[in-house]
Amino acid sequence: EHTELACEDTANYLVVWCINLEMEEKHDLMDHVAHQTICMQFILELAKQLERDPRSCISSFFHRIQMAEAEYKKAFTDELEAFKDRVRKRAEQKMEALIKEAEEEERQKRLGPGGLDPLEVLETLPEELKACFESQDIELLQTTIAKMDQEEAAHHMKRCVESGLWVPDAKNAK
Repeated sequence: EHTELACEDTANYLVVWCINLEMEEKHDLMDHVAHQTICMQFILELAKQLERDPRSCISSFFHRIQMAEAEYKKAFTDELEAFKDRVRKRAEQKMEALIKEAEEEERQKRLGPGGLDPLEVLETLPEELKACFESQDIELLQTTIAKMDQEEAAHHMKRCVESGLWVPDAKNAK
């Protein structure tokens, strides 16, 4: 009905749509649109071979695919399956990138005043110090720091301040 859609722009749009559908986990619809995409690509390829306008090749393509020998149909099916595999891989890559981006955004929101991530700092603290922060026990923290090597304690507390885990003079800061 809409022969004006037989063009490279439509083929490109269909590819992007397939990837988006796969990312949305609409697999059946992606399969359907993938079939349309490969049909469009075959029509465009036929038009190039015949040096004609793609719109004039639409009925030729469908006639050819219906009457085609097994080799032509196999080429079409193979290309369709290969395309679906590429779409699935690309959708997976895009999802991984989106997840990494979201994690990085979340991490950026958590950063303390010194630019350190409190979760990362907490994970790297010695177990005794970690327990103090998790229990929010200031007396235990003071006792633990007093037992530690002074340089090591200063290093860990500096990182705790820079991550926002510890706010010096918190009562006065309020």
